[in-house]
Amino acid sequence: MQERILVPLDGSKAGEAALPYIEELVSKLSSEVVKEVTLFQAVSPIIYPIVGEGEYVDVAYTDKEIAQLKRQAMNYLEGAGQGLRRQGLVVETRVSVGSAAEEIIKAADEINADLIAMSTHGRSGLSRWAFGSVTDRVMRGGNVPILVVRATAPAKKV
Repeated sequence: MQERILVPLDGSKAGEAALPYIEELVSKLSSEVVKEVTLFQAVSPIIYPIVGEGEYVDVAYTDKEIAQLKRQAMNYLEGAGQGLRRQGLVVETRVSVGSAAEEIIKAADEINADLIAMSTHGRSGLSRWAFGSVTDRVMRGGNVPILVVRATAPAKKV
C-alpha cells in the first residue's frame, strides 16, 4: 500500500506550518505503507495588474524570469523537504506555473494524492477579500481530503 501526500508550499514560514504535522502523521502509519510526499509550489505568471483608464492590464513575467522563479521554487522545495527525507520518506518536488489553487488541484489529481496537507494564513475581512483564500478554493474545487493547519507565524518569504 502507498500513501501519497501533496504538500503545497508558498515560500513562507507560515506556509510550512503543515510540515511538522505531516512528519507526525507519517510516523504513525504502518511501516508496510510506503509514504510518498510531494512538495509543491505554483509560480504565478503575473507580476501585478496595472489599472489605467478603467482597464486592468496584467503584467506578466518573461519566459526567462519564469524559468528563474521555477528554479528558485525548486531549490526552496528541496530544502524544505530535508526533514522529511531524514525520516526516510520518499520526497518528490514539483513546480508549476499558474493559479495556485488550480495548480494544486491539478497536481493532486496527477499524482493520485490520498491527502492534501496545507496551511492557511487565517486571513479574514478585507485581507481575505483582497487576497482570497487558496485553501478555500482548493477545498471547494478538489476531490481529495485536505488537512488544513492554521499558521501561527506571520507570512514572511523564506
